[in-house]
Amino acid sequence: MQNKAKNILTTGCVLAGLAVAIGAFGAHGLKSLLLENGRTDVFETAVKYHFYHAFAILVVGLLARQSWNKWYQWSFTCFLAGILFFSGALYTLAIANQAILGAVAPIGGTLLMVGWGLLILGVRKTAG
Repeated sequence: MQNKAKNILTTGCVLAGLAVAIGAFGAHGLKSLLLENGRTDVFETAVKYHFYHAFAILVVGLLARQSWNKWYQWSFTCFLAGILFFSGALYTLAIANQAILGAVAPIGGTLLMVGWGLLILGVRKTAG
C-alpha cells in the first residue's frame, strides 16, 4: 500500500510542476495567441484548477500513506482524469480557439466533483 501512496504523491508533484510550467508558458510564450483568441481567462482557469487538483492529489497521497482504502484510489483516479479532461479541454480551447472543445470540460468538472465526494468517503472510512 505504501507504493500506491508513493505513486499518488509522485503524480501530484509532477502535476503541480507541470501546472507551473504550463502557466509560465501561457503567460509568456502564448500570451499574444491567448490575447488574440480572447481566451486568456480560459487558460488561467485551466491552470488554477490544474493546480488545485494537483494539491488535492497530494492530500490523497498523504492520507493514503496513513491508512489505505479503495476510496482514496478512486478519488485519485477521478482527480487525475478530471485534470486531464477539464484543464486539458480548456487548455486546448484557449490555444485552438475551437468552442466545441469546451464541451469536454463538464465531464472533467464532474470527475473533479466526484473525486471530492470519494475523498470524503475515504476520510469517513478511516476517521476514528
